[in-house]
Amino acid sequence: MFFDSPIYVCFLAVVVLLYWRLPHKKQNILLLAASYFFYGWWDWRFLLLMIGSTIVDFFIARKIEQSENPRRRKTLLAISLVMNFGFLGFFKYFNFFVDSFDAMLSSMSIHALPIAVLRIILPPGISFYTFQEVAYIVDVYHRKLRASNSFVEYALFISLFPHLIAGPIQRPSHLLPQVQTPRAFEDSRFFGGLLLILSGLFRKCVIADNCAIIADAAFGGHFGPATLPVLLLGSYAFAWQIYGDFSGYSDIARGSAQLLGFHFMVNFRQPYLAQSLQDFWRRWHISLSTWLRDYLYIPLGGNRKGERRTYFNLMATMLLGGLWHGANWTFVVCGAMHGAWLAVERFFDFTETNAAAFGSFWTAWIKRIFIFHLVCLSWIFFRAPSVSEGRQLLSAIASWSWRPEFLVALKFLAFFSIPLFVLDLILEKSGAEYAFERRSPRFRVAFGLALFLAVTYFSASDTHAFIYFQF
Repeated sequence: MFFDSPIYVCFLAVVVLLYWRLPHKKQNILLLAASYFFYGWWDWRFLLLMIGSTIVDFFIARKIEQSENPRRRKTLLAISLVMNFGFLGFFKYFNFFVDSFDAMLSSMSIHALPIAVLRIILPPGISFYTFQEVAYIVDVYHRKLRASNSFVEYALFISLFPHLIAGPIQRPSHLLPQVQTPRAFEDSRFFGGLLLILSGLFRKCVIADNCAIIADAAFGGHFGPATLPVLLLGSYAFAWQIYGDFSGYSDIARGSAQLLGFHFMVNFRQPYLAQSLQDFWRRWHISLSTWLRDYLYIPLGGNRKGERRTYFNLMATMLLGGLWHGANWTFVVCGAMHGAWLAVERFFDFTETNAAAFGSFWTAWIKRIFIFHLVCLSWIFFRAPSVSEGRQLLSAIASWSWRPEFLVALKFLAFFSIPLFVLDLILEKSGAEYAFERRSPRFRVAFGLALFLAVTYFSASDTHAFIYFQF
């Protein structure tokens, strides 16, 4: 059930209409049933896996809270972490290791492994709900959060359908209290939710899906042999595709939650306006970057154990963050590139704060353009099917060959990327959670109608699944 499909609109409308007619506890029961129906729509067998891990973590968290024995508490924590990361590792990376092993055997001229028989299917959203379960258990263990006494409330925190498939990853301290307390209907927030959904559809269907046409053509070889113009078109198009796609999903998720009286954290804050790579990661996929910071980077020691250990922690965090995105060496390379650049920034003390202290308007834009191109460089490996194909694309930097269709493609790309860039400039200046949040009701209605018309008339004819559904 995709967010940009008619069936989701019908599903959401029915849930919202029923939801606001019920008292608090029945609202939670309805949402839990709707969330399980939403997830089971993909494949009911995956629902059993999520329910199973939810049940185990619910009881483990209660046992951890009740126990005063440090050894018992650590044992229970270890059981939960092994279970959660074990499920994640098996389903997400089994095929990866099998393929890598097969490639190693093939290099030695051994072709006896029945690879097709060994493949397994990745459950949708397993990376996202696993990280929420781990955050909950760790927070309960450190006594930052009380364990939930209601299975319905905890299960709803894990499975609430707007964030279930592709986030944003919700912190227990942020979402669980909202589940546990009654929600009140507010006209302004409800209308804001509708605008967020329209904004998300605009980002996904108009921006991302149209930019995907250029990206697919460039990376698929339809523009001919790889040259510098092809590389630039492909990397620029994919940069706006993945940003429009995932920020669009996040907006629809936040808007859907807002229709139900919930507030989800903002997941993107104009990342392509960042003036350093550190600043980029404070703006891009914020729910993941802050999770990695709080549950991986800081527990590893953060920057508290000397410079060398800090660089190691940065690299380890970004490598694992890259691998989280998928079972492919390309994601590892992408993470390694970001880890190395973050280490370089730290070594030369080149952060957005320090640099801005003496920077002018033009200096700020030069830095933004530089960081944008660094990120685009990593997107090449993120998008490429393999590391070797990514290297082959990079080798095109030294090759120049111009064809007339490149100009047409560039104009097409500009037409569908500049509107999102302008929206980001507006949001950067206003600091609002979504465009024109603080304007008059009439203006917001007009803006919503404009978004609706844009989605109606400019949606790409070819449908593309949300990129982050695979993660």
